[in-house]
Parts: sequence; C-alpha cells; structure tokens
Amino acid sequence: MSQGKSPDAKGLITSTVYALLDEVPALKPLTLVVGIEFHGRGDTQMFRLELPAVHVTKDLSPDAKLRVDMRRDEFNRLAEHPTIANWRSALETGRAKVTGIEQYLKLIVQVVEKTEERARTRKASH
Repeated sequence: MSQGKSPDAKGLITSTVYALLDEVPALKPLTLVVGIEFHGRGDTQMFRLELPAVHVTKDLSPDAKLRVDMRRDEFNRLAEHPTIANWRSALETGRAKVTGIEQYLKLIVQVVEKTEERARTRKASH
C-alpha cells in the first residue's frame, strides 16, 4: 500500500458520506455495510463503511451488501465537491461503480430521486 501525500482516505470517506447524507437525509437511518475499493498506482486500498454510524475502517468487508469500486484519484475529486449530482455523473460515466444487492441499490436510487424531485419542486415554486 502506498503512503503518498494524498489526503487521509478514511477521513475523506467519512466527510463525503456525511455530506451526501446531509443532501439526502432520508438515507440517514439506513443500516448497511459497504465495501470500498480504491485503485491507485499499482495498489488497491480496501475500506469498510458501516451505516448508520458512519464508521470507516481500513479493512476487508466480506459482509458488505454494496461495493464501491473506483480509482483513488477519482474519489479525491468527488470528495472535493461531494454532491449527489457529482456522484451520479461518476456512476453514469463509469468512473465509479456500485454493485451489490439489487434491493439496496433500488431503494437508494428511489430515495435519491425523490429528494431530487422535491428539490426541483421547491426551486420551481420560488
């Protein structure tokens, strides 16, 4: 594992998750384990994210219901501006990949879409 000058991954994951949960508060009570893999210069970093506590450890996560797979530099870019719109773009263009149990994926997509729809409705009425 490389120990370059990149920001602390655990801290970035934690702050990114909190930012996304603030944007989509309906996801805050979700109980879920997420495995995260970052690919960098010849190495892979693996993390385990537990929700709803937002507990991140540098560890394997064989009990993960979802897996996030992406390049570390792409995650660093997303962590700078952690918005649902930026994550959606990364997922739609293949820069980030989420796999796992279909029911969890569908639930998260539905909750995010409802939140975005409410935000559009509020903007339109103002």
